[in-house]
Amino acid sequence: MIPSRLVLGIHLGVCLFLFWPTAHALEMSDVVGEGQIRYLKNRPDPDAYRYESKVTISSASLESGLVEIQTCHKQLDPIRKVVIIFNKDRIRDIQVRSLDGIAMAEVRDNRVTLTEVQKGGSICIDLQSRALDSLGNGLYQLNAGPLMRRLFDGYLPMSATMKFSWPNKLFAVQETKPTSQDGVSIKPSQDGLEMDLIFSGKMTAQILLKRAE
Repeated sequence: MIPSRLVLGIHLGVCLFLFWPTAHALEMSDVVGEGQIRYLKNRPDPDAYRYESKVTISSASLESGLVEIQTCHKQLDPIRKVVIIFNKDRIRDIQVRSLDGIAMAEVRDNRVTLTEVQKGGSICIDLQSRALDSLGNGLYQLNAGPLMRRLFDGYLPMSATMKFSWPNKLFAVQETKPTSQDGVSIKPSQDGLEMDLIFSGKMTAQILLKRAE
């Protein structure tokens, strides 16, 4: 039986809280418990759900903390209803950019409600988030997460590609959490950074940035 309702809760705009109805091609060893996180060199279910986001920081973001975010949820499982819940204190200007394999998407306050999601369906949502925190002395922290793919009391493997961009040479990357390792690929440049992840558990990322002199 396909569950009739799925809840996605997005707290900072670069994150996912997901109750997932199916878990094909997975073993119990692929599921991790509460408070654990495991980074994976290879994904055991490569054709399942994946998350993509692009975060754009402007010069105005340094004062307001607001960044522009484009998010996409892809390879969704079939479900009758999905409710995406955003943190009302950080998020504004939610707009559905595109959807495929989904009968309808309704935006109301800090929620996006999807109905009749087909297997392999996708939705892309644009929004603004107050995700950039000033730490003083020219330091800033960009927050992303938590991201998770949850099934009952455990967390299933998922992949995420997060791209961050800013004006050329505005920042130098000082530190990232998580750091480069199996399951975490980090590619910095003068005008941004890309983070590709494969993991099981609840993942929160922070990027410590130093404003260029």
